[in-house]
Amino acid sequence: MLDQERGLDLAFQALADPTRRAMLDRLTTGPRSASDLAAGFTITLAAVLQHLRVLEAGGLVHTHKEGRVRMCRVDPAALRSTEEWIAARRTAWERRFDRLGTLLAEPTRGDSR
Repeated sequence: MLDQERGLDLAFQALADPTRRAMLDRLTTGPRSASDLAAGFTITLAAVLQHLRVLEAGGLVHTHKEGRVRMCRVDPAALRSTEEWIAARRTAWERRFDRLGTLLAEPTRGDSR
């Protein structure tokens, strides 16, 4: 359980930055080299590599070397586990709001409806 929580912490930390979210969006279309990924940003390749390390630490992206090229790809399983965590909380809050709506819709004593 602690490992799962740590993984979620790292994933949300990685998703907290707009540049990393944009990189993740680009990688959802398929694997890219780090230099190809860097081409769309106004930051240095070194900064892109730092962002990739954070995404990789969060388990959202995997990188590997192909010769002299660092290739990057999204890990759909990590995105699914993050989505499942959010969905579980959304479901709990929806149930609470449904109960609140039911309570608010009930007539109260002295209500002239």
